[in-house]
Amino acid sequence: MRLLLITDTYPPDINGVARTLFTLARGLTERGHEVEIVTTLLPAAGEAEAQKRHVMLALPLLGYSGLRIGLATTWQMKALFQSFRPDAIYVAIETPLGIASIRAAKKMQIPVVSGFHTNFQSYLENYHLPGLESAAKKILSNLHNQTARTLTPSADTAAMLERWGIRNVGVLGRGVDTELFSPARRSAALRATWGANEDTPVAIYVGRVAAEKNLALLMRAFAEFRQTQPTARCVVVGDGPRLKSLQAEHPECLYLGAKTGGELAECYASADVFLFPSISETFGNVVLEAMSSGLLPVAYDYAAPRLVIQNGVSGCLAAFDDAEAFLTATRQAGSSWHDTIQRAAARESASAFGWKRVVDQFEGELLTARHHL
Repeated sequence: MRLLLITDTYPPDINGVARTLFTLARGLTERGHEVEIVTTLLPAAGEAEAQKRHVMLALPLLGYSGLRIGLATTWQMKALFQSFRPDAIYVAIETPLGIASIRAAKKMQIPVVSGFHTNFQSYLENYHLPGLESAAKKILSNLHNQTARTLTPSADTAAMLERWGIRNVGVLGRGVDTELFSPARRSAALRATWGANEDTPVAIYVGRVAAEKNLALLMRAFAEFRQTQPTARCVVVGDGPRLKSLQAEHPECLYLGAKTGGELAECYASADVFLFPSISETFGNVVLEAMSSGLLPVAYDYAAPRLVIQNGVSGCLAAFDDAEAFLTATRQAGSSWHDTIQRAAARESASAFGWKRVVDQFEGELLTARHHL
């Protein structure tokens, strides 16, 4: 099968959506499908790719230069489709690039499966576009209803999309590389650079350093963690528009910037507790990565945390969007940071979420769309 994957974000971007799409494309290629990528960024210098990449014009997202909005016309996408002749298309984004792709595919009668990966409609106020959430929902609903199927990572998000009136919604979960994200990568040398020995609790956050990640609560949670464990170190791994201001406001934390691959895995495994106060996730890949690395997670009870964390057994769950409950859960984790039984349970829980199952389902969704055009 000839497949085209269309997305604004793809490696070398560093985010959960880019990593997910890369893993899906690689998995399909390994199964013998011919896959090409349409995106907005060239590959990293010197990096060989298994899939041909078509790079489109893009503009930076207002207030967040690290994210881009892909641009294309229906005519451009028709020309690309005529050249490659895909059997099916996966459109992962709702930007002009995605809209043009869906329109072109409809004209050419090519089946399209769409993805809802990011709650962009809830980010509008953070990025200087307040008051547009209701209009965005209508636009998104209309767009996704033009595709054969809409896939989203969690049951919570699927229920939201169905409330909006989007039809034929499916849940395509996420996986984790348990060999990469492993407690075996724990590094005493790295912990020493953080000012921590094995008796020093370390709390870590991994993700975009951006307004939608609930950073104010993250800093309150770090403070609660240090209140429970006065010698604790607090580490932030990631980049984003709020990084510089956060560094200035909270110099007591360590800021490591964005990390990938083995460096990222070593950062996870060298910490003890993972704090994740975001309320805007469609899934939350980082929760799986942290748990696979043997960390005790603290998160809200929705999306990935609801699937993989058993409160008091493999981590600490807080009632959704209840800041005080999140701080209480943080204090509990502060008291249990060295609980090897809970941390082993976290690793075991994450280990059930391998990528093979996800790629198998994704392949099946595309095959079904192709045969039911």
